[in-house]
Amino acid sequence: MMSSWIVASSAVTFGRFATEPLHRLEEAGCSVRLNPYGRPLSGREMVEFAQDADALILGNDSLSAATIRRLHKLKIIARYGVGFDGVDLIEARANNIQVTYAPAANREETADFTFGLILDLARRITPMANSTRGGDWNKLVGMSLYGKTVGIIGVGQIGTAVARRAMGFGMDVLGYDIVQRTEPTIYGLIYTTLNDLLRRSDIVTLHVPLTSATRNMIGTKELKIMKSSAILINTARSNVIRQDALCKALESGQISAFATDVFEREPPKHMPYFDYDNVLVTPHVAGSTKESGERMGNIVVDNILAAKGGVEPPDLVSAQTLYTTAFDAAAIAAASG
Repeated sequence: MMSSWIVASSAVTFGRFATEPLHRLEEAGCSVRLNPYGRPLSGREMVEFAQDADALILGNDSLSAATIRRLHKLKIIARYGVGFDGVDLIEARANNIQVTYAPAANREETADFTFGLILDLARRITPMANSTRGGDWNKLVGMSLYGKTVGIIGVGQIGTAVARRAMGFGMDVLGYDIVQRTEPTIYGLIYTTLNDLLRRSDIVTLHVPLTSATRNMIGTKELKIMKSSAILINTARSNVIRQDALCKALESGQISAFATDVFEREPPKHMPYFDYDNVLVTPHVAGSTKESGERMGNIVVDNILAAKGGVEPPDLVSAQTLYTTAFDAAAIAAASG
């Protein structure tokens, strides 16, 4: 048995619904500490929680340079998710801390949930359910998906899975991404410019990472380009959309409906549009199922145990990954300009 490590998990759902990954760590001689708050930790809480940890399983928390510098024993940050925008990667590298992630671990689940949000808003399911439960019999007229156009911004693993589902609904599929992969075209996706996608789509769904280029990529100008009947879905990152512009667009009826599963802070502060019948807000659960939790948890454990055993983790965020991310961000910025 390998020597004991302390593993602190700030990821709220790690070890709670799928227990196999937790048991694997314990069987490998690790002492595992789970998130006691049921929410992302502040910087101060993170230091108190993980100051003696060898490994940190990171959820949707932000991990700043100042916080990383105070985690003196830390050897690996294993992101319990597909993105790593919340981690100061430069500071982690400067402190010889490995950073890993779980690519594509919840791809199918997030695509399922995205279509759940689309169907709910298109057919106005939630307001009718609430109305019927309250004793009313109010049949609202919705929008058919067949023959409509869905625009996918960010055609990576999740975006491709959304395209595959859209094909099954008989939809036309447009895509925008700086990297134009071949696989999505098998499902009928046609690449185009961002403005053309926004102009032609009945539904726009976001699946981009948060970078300096994608932050606020959907603002006043982009929302004005969209159809007034369009639905906007965000299961990516909150800051991809400029929130003040979104509030105005929803208030004025500039777009038809909006759904989000992601927020800048969790739990989020209340926004006026939370109360609109044409808005759905869910607590960052798009990729969360028992199956995906077990899959993602095992990827995280594989990475931690590799680092513990002195082997390079299989899902390391490498210098090449950092370079590619920076390159893509610069390219997206140039294309948008």
